[in-house]
Amino acid sequence: METCIVRVWLPDRPGALGEVATSIGDAGGEIVGIDILERSAGRAIDELAVQIADVLAIPALVGRIRSVPGVDIEDLRVLDGRTHDPRADVLETAAVIVGARDRAALLESVVTHGRRVLGGEWAAVLRLDDGELLAGDGDLPLPRWLVAFVEGSRTSARVSRGETGPDDVVWAPLPGTGTALVVGRTGAPFRARERRQVSALARIVDTRLIDLSRRLHPSNQE
Repeated sequence: METCIVRVWLPDRPGALGEVATSIGDAGGEIVGIDILERSAGRAIDELAVQIADVLAIPALVGRIRSVPGVDIEDLRVLDGRTHDPRADVLETAAVIVGARDRAALLESVVTHGRRVLGGEWAAVLRLDDGELLAGDGDLPLPRWLVAFVEGSRTSARVSRGETGPDDVVWAPLPGTGTALVVGRTGAPFRARERRQVSALARIVDTRLIDLSRRLHPSNQE
């Protein structure tokens, strides 16, 4: 069996998800997980974990889903053999971050584990005052681009609406340490739930960094 993640747009009305589930069953698939990513303008964006016999069944699966009136597929990807459990993955990442014994291990944990659970192709932590890259994972943009992106997002009118720049890049500040967590991918927008996860993860990291700093420099505490 193979597990694929299908991100679908569907009408935000009773029965729409049931119609999609029926279409998946007709293609020989089974839904084993559902995450609601966003709802707006009368439509919902759901991420479905679907088990199928093998990758050869994907074209039939796509055709069946698209046959449901008002439903579109935003993205489909096959998992690399790991179990799909977004909530457990986020909790496990938080546990690794909280358990980090030093700054280097903490930053390495957030970019490697955080990138994976957030579905990013790359992740970085950088210092905002001078643009120094403190940790990175994946094929990163240049640090100066990252700084320019964050600074531009800060002054954008979109910030007031809870948005932070291009759809396929998301960031969150670590205000206590003057740094930022930035995550990106190509062609797959970050949705509302994912952006909230990035913000929550950044708060955990920031708190832990401050705690580690206090332990290293107890004389700086008031």
